[in-house]
Amino acid sequence: MKRLLYCCTALALLCCVGYAQTPPAGQPASNVPQVLPAKTPLGTGPFKAIMEVDPILPKHTVYRPNDISAIGSAKLPIMAWGNGACAADGNAFRLFLTEIASHGYLVIANGPIGPDRAQFPPAMPPNRGAVPAAAAAKPAIPPRITSTPPTTTAQLIEAIDWAIAENSRPGSMYYRKLDPNKIAVAGMSCGGVQAIEASVDPRVKTTIVANSGLMPEPTTMSGSGKPIPKESLNLIHAPVLYMSGDASDIAYANANDDFERINHIPVFRAFEKGIGHGGTYHDPNGGAFGKVALAWLDWQLKANKSAAKMFQGDKCGLCVDTQWVTRKKKID
Repeated sequence: MKRLLYCCTALALLCCVGYAQTPPAGQPASNVPQVLPAKTPLGTGPFKAIMEVDPILPKHTVYRPNDISAIGSAKLPIMAWGNGACAADGNAFRLFLTEIASHGYLVIANGPIGPDRAQFPPAMPPNRGAVPAAAAAKPAIPPRITSTPPTTTAQLIEAIDWAIAENSRPGSMYYRKLDPNKIAVAGMSCGGVQAIEASVDPRVKTTIVANSGLMPEPTTMSGSGKPIPKESLNLIHAPVLYMSGDASDIAYANANDDFERINHIPVFRAFEKGIGHGGTYHDPNGGAFGKVALAWLDWQLKANKSAAKMFQGDKCGLCVDTQWVTRKKKID
């Protein structure tokens, strides 16, 4: 039986829903992450961030600096995020997304705030289900997916539309505080497929495809109702980052195949050794994946030269990091 290289299955639902808060046998309760109220400011950036549901956008979760006035004359870039398994829990990637927002971004995740358990994955070893590299060497053809996922690609576009409208609406806390010219779409696993599909929007300036990639056979798992073939990659018009775990990541091979097929835009491919499909999103401040995603956004949307060093040059930060394996095209 061919190995399914994607997340919209019962196995991959582990990446964002149904998390248990009780410690496994032998693990002390003190090791279980503490669930904090949504209004608790978090993140290592200069603008501690919170998550909330805006009444005008009830099917999404907004991550923003707690004190919008603290950004001064600066304007916040915008990122729309699709969750793993296309789940409708907007807090499923709270630590990761709050970290990004704390560095001066408005992040909008698909789905409202879900149950507390959605914030943390089940206790698993760092390498989530290691498999021989040969088992993930080639993208496999998945079974037909006919059900509609909990969220859709259209919600990423709705998030962008809402943010731009709020930036222009007098009386909004975001009035003239956002930058409609600096927009990213991103997503993990099934959400990564949503991000790829949303990337055709001309307002998108960069894309992050995390633990994800298109299947060799067209899929409708994004919820748009339209098949998404590999040829869709040719419609991406802005730089794209593919980051994932190693060969134990069920999306590893599809991400590699996408990278091989993209030759018309800047594309960076990076995977972390010893990490599987679950990534490091639930580590403090998003862990290593949080640092990589933030550096990419700072480079692409804020023209931060220091952040660019993580990706540019033969001795780029990720290139010389022995924990990561990288490839790139049109980056240098």
